[in-house]
Order: sequence, then structure tokens, then C-alpha cells
Amino acid sequence: MLNNHSGKTFTLNVSEWFNTDKSLEMADFKGRVVVIYAFQMLCPGCVSHGLPLAKNIQQSFRNEDVQVIGLHSVFEHHDVMTPKALEAFIHEYRLTFPIAVDTPSKYSHLPETMKAYQFGGTPTILLIDQSGKLRLNHFGAVNELQLGAIIGSLLEEKVSQKEKESVSVDETLQAGCDENGCSI
Repeated sequence: MLNNHSGKTFTLNVSEWFNTDKSLEMADFKGRVVVIYAFQMLCPGCVSHGLPLAKNIQQSFRNEDVQVIGLHSVFEHHDVMTPKALEAFIHEYRLTFPIAVDTPSKYSHLPETMKAYQFGGTPTILLIDQSGKLRLNHFGAVNELQLGAIIGSLLEEKVSQKEKESVSVDETLQAGCDENGCSI
């Protein structure tokens, strides 16, 4: 599930956006878990498994906690999977989350983000934590329950971090002795 880019700050290389009024950056989602669903319009697994999963995630989590982004990563049938065709596809499948077009490569059939993060193909699910780090890169169908649990654990990290930050020094000290010393 993970590759050698896990834990690194994630960036998208995008040539065009749909379902948003402006170009988006990963920094726009700091403090939220970001689920990036990389797909192709003509990929059967994307249409039958990935799209319903992405829509379900969008409906199941609060927008202030989890952001779903589609990433159209075309590595085959380039001549028919154009942005204009994608626009019709988005309308027909009633996709409402932001969708980016992975920048086509000048030197390869693989688009730039797909190449940079070594996607195995489509569909690929990427999970980015609240600090913008890539935590999951999974190619193929994924179990919804497992994915929901992973998203939940990433959300819990945010809660745990806030709790740690709000504990005062006095609250961390307990009366008695331990390996760090003796407190009153």
C-alpha cells in the first residue's frame, strides 16, 4: 500500500481544475485529511468501484475534516480522454468534489503526478494527512471499511495533537517519583 514517498509533503502537478472557481494547492487543505482519487474516465474499476467510493467518502465525512479531490490521470487513450470529455463525464456522473487534470508529460505516456508518486495505475487512492504528508498510496480496489478506519485514525491524530498541545505543564506532573524525578 505504501511506497517510498510516504511521509513526504505531497504536491499536485495540475494543468486544469473542474468544480472549483480557482486553482487549488495542498496548502489550502492544511488541517484536513485529503483523499485524492486518481482515475481515468475509461477505467472500468474507476467507474464501478472508485467513483462510488469517492462520493461515499465525500458524503460520510464533514467537509471541514476531510476533503475529496479527483485527479484525472490519463496514461492511455489520450486522444479521447480530453478535458472537454472529462467535463461531460463529471456532469453525467454528478461529481461535485474538485477534480484536477494531471499534467500530461512531454516525454512519457504517464502524466506528471502519476510519475512523481509512482501510481500503479488507476484507480489509486492517496491519503494526505493534516500536515500535507502522503500517508497512503493504494492502487486498485480498496475495502471501504478499512479505508474509513484509516481516515478515522488520521482524524484522531489531529485530535490527539490538539489534546497534547492543550495540556499544561502542571497537568503532566503527578505527585510521586519516577525515572524523571520526584514531584510534589
